[in-house]
Amino acid sequence: MHTIIAGRFELQDQADAALAALRRAGFHNEALAAFYLNPNGQHDIYPIGGDDESSAGARHSGVGAAKGGGIGAAVGAAAGAVATPVIGPVGIAIGAGVGAYTGSLIGAVSSTDEESDVDEQTGRPSAEQPKVTERAPGVLVAVRVDEQSRQTAIDTLRSSGAADVEQTVGDLRNSQWHDFDPHTVVKRV
Repeated sequence: MHTIIAGRFELQDQADAALAALRRAGFHNEALAAFYLNPNGQHDIYPIGGDDESSAGARHSGVGAAKGGGIGAAVGAAAGAVATPVIGPVGIAIGAGVGAYTGSLIGAVSSTDEESDVDEQTGRPSAEQPKVTERAPGVLVAVRVDEQSRQTAIDTLRSSGAADVEQTVGDLRNSQWHDFDPHTVVKRV
């Protein structure tokens, strides 16, 4: 694994100028990579598109729908029982059905709002979790560095107009970042 310094540029011309500046600073072509970084959610990781199997905020909505549906069915059946003298025994079934539907809708929506603020692995509110900085779209210019060339790469990317500069570890060789993952936590420098 290599230490990689990467800078994001708004325009391709800026990225090309940064690559030229990095070459002038002594970095070899095989230690450089440049590619367009799509906006979040548009990385096409899955065959049907997108970055995630499901929406992070909706992962627990099924549980909320089931709880709400059960509660709604019980409340609806009770309301239907009260209406039985007027509309007959079918009132219980109608009340239970309407209550289950309404309860499941409310349960799914309310658990989506609640659960989106909770970390899936720890169960703690996400405010207690470290903030993950997402990469903005643009042209990413990456350079493989060692301890002696790290600061040169950072200074060159910044002087070339990089909007963001980050450091990570990965496999950058033959002008390609082979294990690039758009979901990794970004460590700004």
